[in-house]
Amino acid sequence: YDAVNLGNHDFDFGPDVLGDFIDGYLSPPPYVSANLDFSGEPRLQAYVDAGVIVPAAIVKERGELIGVIGLETPNLPFISSPRNVVVSDDLVNIVQGQIDLLESHGVDKVILTSHLQNIQNEIDLVEELDGLDVVIAGGGDELLANADDLLVPGDESNVYGDYPQIGFDIDGTMVPIVTTSGEYRYVGQLVVGFDKNGELIVIDDARSGPVRVAAGTCNDTLPCDDAVMPDPTMQAMVVDPVEAAVAVLDQTVIGTSEVGLDGLRAPGVRTYETNEGNLIADALRWQAAQVAGDFAVPVPDVGLQNGGGIRNNTIIPAGDITLLDTFDMVPFPNFVSVIPDISREQFKEIMENAVSLVEFSSGRFAQISGFTMLYNPAGTPQVLDADGNVVTPGTRVQEIVLDGGTVIVTGGAVVPGADLTIATIDFLARGGDQYPYRGAPFTNICFTYQQALANYITDGLGGTISAADYPEGGEGRITP
Repeated sequence: YDAVNLGNHDFDFGPDVLGDFIDGYLSPPPYVSANLDFSGEPRLQAYVDAGVIVPAAIVKERGELIGVIGLETPNLPFISSPRNVVVSDDLVNIVQGQIDLLESHGVDKVILTSHLQNIQNEIDLVEELDGLDVVIAGGGDELLANADDLLVPGDESNVYGDYPQIGFDIDGTMVPIVTTSGEYRYVGQLVVGFDKNGELIVIDDARSGPVRVAAGTCNDTLPCDDAVMPDPTMQAMVVDPVEAAVAVLDQTVIGTSEVGLDGLRAPGVRTYETNEGNLIADALRWQAAQVAGDFAVPVPDVGLQNGGGIRNNTIIPAGDITLLDTFDMVPFPNFVSVIPDISREQFKEIMENAVSLVEFSSGRFAQISGFTMLYNPAGTPQVLDADGNVVTPGTRVQEIVLDGGTVIVTGGAVVPGADLTIATIDFLARGGDQYPYRGAPFTNICFTYQQALANYITDGLGGTISAADYPEGGEGRITP
């Protein structure tokens, strides 16, 4: 790599594991990140001091100098675990400062590689900048393609728009912006031409576009000139051992499902109730209830799982459910957490946050257990500050009723009464996805959410996920 941009998932296991990863290089490439301050994390700051983590890098290609600036989403603390890494949201001034600095060093071709979670954020940012030539965006998972591009079968209906998208800077100059969907399904190729003054003058549409990562032998859907043959050393040292370990998980049947389980990302678990989402939320509440006495915590009234923590992005067909299926559904190092003494007013704020960005298929959308909720998508979305304090009260949540019939919210108003205990994951308990717990004490009960799901299927449900309990389309827990 000439340069690598840090994304939110690089921090999912915390800064120490990111440090371990960078330690693994014999000769690390520059990691570009202009709006992150690593001074609170000495191990990563050491890489800053060594010139490995930098705001921008200068790449020399065929005698030409190309500047590469890195940028991370200001939402990093809400969607990952950066601990003491501080994120600035002053994106315009930071990027413009780096552009100006690069130009002062004779660099007249400048690329921004950013991870702002939605390509529209990059398009909007470009409008306030001057001197930027190309943007490579990340985090939004948009598939850009043109009419003649080969796509992974089934992706034809998932195309967001043309490759590249075109933005216009503060002077009205064209700036191509590219990205592609994740999970290594594609790599992107953008071919552009510059004049002698470093001005972008042409985009080669014939050679630009997504390149699907097609593995395997030739067949009708993967023609010979498209398939990629594996590198034998990497196959032996990396792929084969991982596949062997995964095969053991895939052969370990822990139950059966009478119904397909919907874990699709969007539209799906980030937009509306699904039966897989219900299953996972129920598993959190069930697992916490099993060991509440051992950890001296109350039995939870409700369970919450953010849609962003459900990752299989498929419908698992009816039939055997394996241990691998549970890892595919919930793969992160999240632990089941119990949060007691949450007032009803705060619980409404929590649920307002859960639906505040539903129209954008945000990962904060909640799959729920132990209650039903009615919300109005046309209502005012809640806005929170960085500390989880309500800046703009939300008016979307209209009704919340516990399974036993206790009314928590009616007509958008909170009904006075006893506090609630929530079973969730520690990512959310710590304020991830901007859930406004505001430092409320919580207890981890020593089960990951994957372990809770597997235990719930085997023990809580006796090995059978029934169509009666988890019907297709959900059972009406969440009604817009």
